[in-house]
Amino acid sequence: MDDGGTSGKWTIDAGFDLDGFLGQPLVARVATVGRTGPSVRPLWYLWEGGAFWWLTGEWSRLGQLLERDPRVSLVVDTCDLDRGEVLQVTARGRAELHPFDAGRARRWGGRYLGPDERHWRRFQGAVFDDPTTRFVALEPTVLRARDLSY
Repeated sequence: MDDGGTSGKWTIDAGFDLDGFLGQPLVARVATVGRTGPSVRPLWYLWEGGAFWWLTGEWSRLGQLLERDPRVSLVVDTCDLDRGEVLQVTARGRAELHPFDAGRARRWGGRYLGPDERHWRRFQGAVFDDPTTRFVALEPTVLRARDLSY
């Protein structure tokens, strides 16, 4: 898995609304370098300030994998066959672990769970109140946004 080198390259198809697309509550799949090979997992993310943000903690091996090797690849895509719309964003770079940020966690939670925090019970104690919870940020060195619609 390449981290994109030092050149840093973003390629966005003409007319592709990157912020609008990544602002939707979609699922990303992130690939890390695992102990025996690549490891891929789905996750909820927040696109903010030109970076992908997601949560990790002791309840996930992701933090350990990133401490060992921070290189990641990520994809967010949609396929609507009725409309012929196929959109895809791929990104690569080095993920960085950051302390838990309650404000960012609320923005992340509201995006996927809605504004009523009473519906967040599953995440309150198990994730938000866990002292091991941290944010991971990927500021892509390589990003490609493609409209493959037909």
